[in-house]
Amino acid sequence: EVQLVESGGGLVQAGGSLRLSCATSGFTFDDYTIGWFRQAPGKEREGVSCISSSDGNTYYADSVKGRFTISSDNAKNTVYLQMNSLKPEDTAVYYCAASSVWTVVAGNEVPEPPFFGSWGQGTQVTVSS
Repeated sequence: EVQLVESGGGLVQAGGSLRLSCATSGFTFDDYTIGWFRQAPGKEREGVSCISSSDGNTYYADSVKGRFTISSDNAKNTVYLQMNSLKPEDTAVYYCAASSVWTVVAGNEVPEPPFFGSWGQGTQVTVSS
């Protein structure tokens, strides 16, 4: 059974940091791309960052470039999202998701949710001003 479990969300003041974790199981980690998405109330789910587990290629949305860093620990089948300099507009539920068909090559491919077949339950990130 494929499972993705997010943790690390919470309430933080603007300018602060959080590190989200996505622990995965039930699939061959190295064969998948893991993505972080977020959804704020009344807004569509958007791709924030993703990483190809096989080669480490990464993608970042323009809104988080220079502030967020995605990484993976292939030995632990876990992906992290280090979020620094947080802004109130980063407030959302953050989800991690796995895709066996989405690839990161040039780093500018906006991840599309329909291509990610397995999702975690989400973790709330709230940034106060």
